[in-house]
Amino acid sequence: MRHGKADDETECLFKVGTLPVPFKSPSKMASAEEQQAQKLMAEADKKSASATKTTGFISGVFGGSSSGKIDDAIELYCKAANIFKMAKNWSDSGTCSLKAAHLYQRINNKLEAFSKFTDASNAFKKNDPQKAIECLKQAVAIQTEMGRFSMAAKTLVSMAEICEAEPLRDIPQAVGYYEKATDYYQGEESKSQAQPCMLKVAQYAAEREEYGKAIEIFEQVAERCAANPMLKSGAKEYFFKASLCQLSVDPLNAGQALARYIGTCPAFQDTREYKLMKALLGALDGDPDGDAFDAALKAYDEVGRMDGWAAGMLQRVKRRMGGDSDLT
Repeated sequence: MRHGKADDETECLFKVGTLPVPFKSPSKMASAEEQQAQKLMAEADKKSASATKTTGFISGVFGGSSSGKIDDAIELYCKAANIFKMAKNWSDSGTCSLKAAHLYQRINNKLEAFSKFTDASNAFKKNDPQKAIECLKQAVAIQTEMGRFSMAAKTLVSMAEICEAEPLRDIPQAVGYYEKATDYYQGEESKSQAQPCMLKVAQYAAEREEYGKAIEIFEQVAERCAANPMLKSGAKEYFFKASLCQLSVDPLNAGQALARYIGTCPAFQDTREYKLMKALLGALDGDPDGDAFDAALKAYDEVGRMDGWAAGMLQRVKRRMGGDSDLT
């Protein structure tokens, strides 16, 4: 079969080896990128060190030569960070962004410093979550100093999420960040943003059997929802979670709490969750073998399964009855 002219020329180029750009494997390209970034970072380090030496009386009297060097160093660090990022070298990318952040602090550019601390955290999060949190701590310090507490709260939530995830899985630390974020949001009257943070604190409190704390938060959120026509439908979920915590403490308290909840939100009485709680209370009162307890749960799950957190709470109640059936 006869090829076209263009095909013949291309074939000839391959034969004589005259292609203008030789092919490089992806691994070699990545290595070349990292070498380029390393050179940029080394050059930035020199400019940063030189600026430090010239800072002081002479710089203040005769001009901002050190400021120009700092600007140049920042630009080089940012370029290097992006190249390392493309090469998926997260550690060096984070280090370059972190160095740029510290230089921005030296020239009192707080917004850019915050941005670079955030970039550094995003890079470190891939393989060094603790260092990522340390970067975000510095970002929060800048935000609070500037009076931007809603932004600081959002950053605290990011810190909490890093703590929740593997490999850290540091729940007490995560709860502390969620609580601080709640304080900041509430101080700014951002109640809708504070609510998810509060609910995280309540759920973890219940898992640690701090039922009083969990009940207080769930009831507070439920009452807020019940008082707002736009949020009213959500009240049943939080009254149900408060009821589960009450049940974990004492069935008598749970029964009294249910009566209060329908007084605050009469629509709760018509929900599947309320009916389940009444059935469970009846089972606990007159069914030492737990058969009625299991039957109530089965009837509920036939319509729609409860979430894992609620199932875990009821598993604890079941164990106290002397049973060990899997409710999840």
